[in-house]
Amino acid sequence: MEVDSKTPMQRPLIVAGVILGLGLGGFVDGIVLHQILQWHHMLSSVRPPTTIAQMKLNMVWDGLFDAATWVLTVLGIGLLWQAIKRDDVPRSSNTLFGSILIGAGIFDVVEGIIDHQILGIHHVKPGANELIWDIGFIALGGILVLVGWMLLRAAKKDSNSEFLDFKVGKRNG
Repeated sequence: MEVDSKTPMQRPLIVAGVILGLGLGGFVDGIVLHQILQWHHMLSSVRPPTTIAQMKLNMVWDGLFDAATWVLTVLGIGLLWQAIKRDDVPRSSNTLFGSILIGAGIFDVVEGIIDHQILGIHHVKPGANELIWDIGFIALGGILVLVGWMLLRAAKKDSNSEFLDFKVGKRNG
């Protein structure tokens, strides 16, 4: 694939941001919903934490979930490090933060559809209005993807000037 030498290569920064967003989105879910609010655990709909044994099982699965999000976050940081070391990748806040929001939004949408709806292993907030909470979680993910996409579009419009500014040593916001 031939690339115009004047066109900045945003793909490495976008991939790093999306992977980082997937990990960070999972961390927010695990820390806020599983641990702080304790609304649910990984298997709380199929193995309700009503006994010590069931709670231990849920904690193990929460830990495995946290470990997976940690791996994604570390991978995202590694990819980000590689992207910023390259001369042909512009440093763009809109590209990075837009990509992170897209990754976090994808996490919410995929996790919400698969775990909450298809598998039913847990719900955002079990109880009388659990479907509303689940749909809200998926909708939040969609909003994050949309806002992230809007930031990427803004970055693309400015990409040539940002790339040129970077090449002559000016700092970008």
